[in-house]
Parts: sequence; C-alpha cells; structure tokens
Amino acid sequence: MNHRPFEDWLLDDQPLTLEQERELQAHLRSCPACSAIAESNLALHSVRTVSPAAGFTERFQTRLVQRRQEQRWRQIIGTLILVLGGLALLAWLAGPAIQEVLQSPAQWLTTAVSYFLFILTSIQALSEAGSVLMRVIPNFISPADWLGMFLMIVVIGGLWVVSIWRVTRVPQGV
Repeated sequence: MNHRPFEDWLLDDQPLTLEQERELQAHLRSCPACSAIAESNLALHSVRTVSPAAGFTERFQTRLVQRRQEQRWRQIIGTLILVLGGLALLAWLAGPAIQEVLQSPAQWLTTAVSYFLFILTSIQALSEAGSVLMRVIPNFISPADWLGMFLMIVVIGGLWVVSIWRVTRVPQGV
C-alpha cells in the first residue's frame, strides 16, 4: 500500500481539496499506521502553548555567556595542567642527562661524537648490505614475480589512497 501521499497530507499543514479529504478519510479507516500519525498530529495541534516567563531570554543569554566563560577557564586550566605535567615528566626523564652534561662537558662531548660516528657507520653498513641485496635478489626472482609484486603494491597503494579520500572527504548534502 502506498502511504506517501497520505503521510504528506497528514504532516503538511496545507488545506486539502474535497477529493483529497475523502481519499484520506477512507485510507485512515483501513491503515492503522496513518491513523496513528493523524492522532499524533491532532494531539500536537491541540496542545496549548505556554509563553516563557518574563525575562527568560535575558536570563538564558546571561547564563549562556557565564557557562561559556566557565568552559573557557576550564579549558585554560586543563591545558595548563597538561603542559606543566608534560614538562615535569620531561624534566624527570631528561634530568640524569642534563645532570651529566652539567657535571662533565668533556664526557658529554665524547659521548655525542661517538654516537654520531655510530650512526654514520650504521648507515654506511646498511647501504652496503642493501646494494649487495639489490645485486643478488633479482637473480632469484623471475620477471613475472616482480611484475606481480609491483601490481600488488600499486593495488594496495590505490586502496590506501581511496580509503584516505573516503575518510577525509566532507559529505555533501543530506
């Protein structure tokens, strides 16, 4: 049964023609769902509206401004607590290192230089290992397998791009 025109007639506050009124009454006798809508609509239109007390708008606006100020202060205090807590944690974690630097700058400088040299030699070793692997691996993998891996990477990348696009796009309309 098509309820669409009857629901529209019940929910719109537009006057109906005599023919529409007859069709609606006949439908209401046979359709409990539309009858419930008609009863609800009648109950809503028969409710007496009460005006707010004098000065309601001014009191509401004043309370709204006050709540916004309270909320702003809570945010400021929360942010301040978060920042101070983070700084305290950072000071607690970095305290021994800072104490070491202040006690013996020569020891700190030696440690920094040795760490820098360790990073450089690690990068050099990794690049040499990578170049050896790049020369050896192609002999073990067929061109068809390389193509398959390349296509799989392209598909996964495409799915990743589409998923990022779907998550970040702003929906249009309703």
